[in-house]
Amino acid sequence: MPPAVQTDPASSWTGLDTSAFCFESPRTPDTILFESAQGVRLADTAGREYLDGVSGIFVTCFGYGSRPIVEAITEQLHRLPFNPPLHGTSRAAVELATQLVQLAPAPLSLAKLVNGGSESVEAALRLARLYHRERGEPGRYKVLSCYHGYHGATYGSLAMTGRPDTTRFGPGLTGAVRVWTPHSLARLSGLGPEEAGQTALALIERTIEAEAPAAIAALVVEPVVHLLGMAVPPPGFLPGLRRLCDRYGILLVFDEIVTGFGRTGQAFAADTFQAVPDLLCVGKGISGGYAPLAAVLISERVAPVLATGAASYAFAPSHTYAANPVSAAAGLAALRLYRELDVPTRVTRLSGHLTILLESTLRGRGVLRSAGLLYGITLTAGPPAAGGEGGVGQAVARACLRRGLIIRGEDDWVVLAPAYVSTEADLDRIAALLGAALDEVLGEVP
Repeated sequence: MPPAVQTDPASSWTGLDTSAFCFESPRTPDTILFESAQGVRLADTAGREYLDGVSGIFVTCFGYGSRPIVEAITEQLHRLPFNPPLHGTSRAAVELATQLVQLAPAPLSLAKLVNGGSESVEAALRLARLYHRERGEPGRYKVLSCYHGYHGATYGSLAMTGRPDTTRFGPGLTGAVRVWTPHSLARLSGLGPEEAGQTALALIERTIEAEAPAAIAALVVEPVVHLLGMAVPPPGFLPGLRRLCDRYGILLVFDEIVTGFGRTGQAFAADTFQAVPDLLCVGKGISGGYAPLAAVLISERVAPVLATGAASYAFAPSHTYAANPVSAAAGLAALRLYRELDVPTRVTRLSGHLTILLESTLRGRGVLRSAGLLYGITLTAGPPAAGGEGGVGQAVARACLRRGLIIRGEDDWVVLAPAYVSTEADLDRIAALLGAALDEVLGEVP
């Protein structure tokens, strides 16, 4: 018997004055007014419970109500909630930057702390152009990024985001150039993964030559492409990008906002896929979701340009709350938990359990991709009415939500990213609720 369907989430708004609605996301019948959370579950104002199958949005990897992080933030609030950013920084910020670099693969050796993923990508773009300018190549201003990639919602990061809906805001950053991912080429041409990876590398090299190598500053890529339903790179693709960038003097930038901090089973996807970028953007899980926090990790190749006074001063201006001591304290507590829980080992164990469950649940109704506790499922076509607006992926996500499971779905895919503190029983429940939603939208499998 499938789990019971809950009532409409929209009823959580009953009795609230919304005449001046907080427009963080469009108000729809599926928009929930959350009230509280603990562990891997949230509750709305009507008291209904939701199992969080996507860690907020790849953020709350240590769950809700994590006492060590809450206590660290509280202690920092009492000691130093803010410091004058034009005159100095805090001990917490310095310690966090040091520990992030220690966690990262060599030769990443310097960290700039910022507030969020979009800002991290913006900082990487500025630094890439600054690097080439300081080295006597001011003509290197173009930046390559992938179709269907997502890199943020500020103007520079939005220009890197290869989706048609970004054009609604008018022209973006000058010099943005698109390339195709192996996943997209495989779907278009029917190539196998490794052949698609080699073809993608060849096309990227042709794009570099067509755009003039001396005009290209950087290549920005998500190691696992979120908006393609977590498209995992084929073997050799990311190391191939590393070699290609070295050949043409281009900085390689990894957007690890989603994949970083243990999500793929190692500290960073750079470790998992054995390719180290020049600039690595991290965010989301590095504070466990308890404070706005992100960073750019900078390689030994790039760091020396910041040793000169003029370049350092040019790059230093940031947002008022960047390197905030309270956010840094949250990050330090999250790093302690990362070590104490032995996150890579834990992720490997939990992902082994969930992978078996999901393969059994799908029963031919989708193709599963995974990297650690990061899952994407490309769904098979259902009945014509199954998808509707937003596609079959959104239809399945809505069906999950009615059953009290939060995932993300769009087009023909859904994604899951359970918290590191999930139990095997939590994962069993996620698979059962997803299975019931698939039965509703795509039909039961005998």
